[in-house]
Amino acid sequence: MNKRENREVTAVNIAILGFGTVGTGVYKIIKKANRLTQNLHVKHILIRKNKKPDLPEMTDSFDEILNDKDLDVVVEVIGGIEPAHQYILEALKHKKHVITANKAVIARYMDEFTKVADENGVKFYFESSVGGGIPWIQGLERALRVDDVNKIQGIFNGTSNFILDQMKRSGETFNDVLLKAQALGYAEADPSADIDGLDVANKLCISCDIAYDYFVKPTAELPIFGIRNITEDDISHFSKEGYTVKLMGKSHQHGNEFDYVVEPTLYHGDTLEANTCDNYNLISLHGETIGNLKFMGQGAGQLPTANAVIQDILDIFQNKEHLKR
Repeated sequence: MNKRENREVTAVNIAILGFGTVGTGVYKIIKKANRLTQNLHVKHILIRKNKKPDLPEMTDSFDEILNDKDLDVVVEVIGGIEPAHQYILEALKHKKHVITANKAVIARYMDEFTKVADENGVKFYFESSVGGGIPWIQGLERALRVDDVNKIQGIFNGTSNFILDQMKRSGETFNDVLLKAQALGYAEADPSADIDGLDVANKLCISCDIAYDYFVKPTAELPIFGIRNITEDDISHFSKEGYTVKLMGKSHQHGNEFDYVVEPTLYHGDTLEANTCDNYNLISLHGETIGNLKFMGQGAGQLPTANAVIQDILDIFQNKEHLKR
């Protein structure tokens, strides 16, 4: 039996904006040159002004990247709102495909990015922005080809899940486990987005945008509750009663209306949610004919997230269309 042939991808020139955790991961996977990534080539890496370049691909000139006529794809992994927002728009207007893992900027500007990409005949893909290495957006889009999706819920944030899981296992305080998460690279120096539910809110907004075909922008009016005030005594009490607490993003659609909340939620010990450990995510949807679908995997980490970025690049050059919005 012949080995199954992969659809070939012609040479693709890529610029990576930002060389932090995810950007470095994308570079590592491409340099490994395994399977279809053999045809991917990192031509530029955008670094901060006045930062000494460590690699020959590094540049501090975004104009150099925009004006490179041989460049096919821009991967934005700077994070935050600006300058990421303007960089993405300029890249699309210069007819470069854009892939991003930046959930904060997508949640605020998805409609604008999609419109500009369509106007310029290029793609804007963002699988890695929700669920890290989990093919959540792909799964959601596939379900929507047949079904209306009327429910989304999940553990969207690996950092908060790690903290709650470790508090239950060790009996340590919130602050002690937070320090451990920071030491392991799961939590940022400023962990507010993770522990106050803002990261989950961005990811839930993106998911609702796709599922309901309605742009849901994260605002102060949306009900968002984090885990900052959960104590080791709370965790112990829940455990004695047979429950585990998880930070959940939840939404239901009813006709032309939908609800939305980010909040800590108790789950009985025999549920999948209660048994989702460490930095893992568990995200689910419900469709009329498909029923309940759950997607589980590492929702944070350098290589799982970078893998999802690479998958988006390969989709473009294998002509695998994502859902039109």
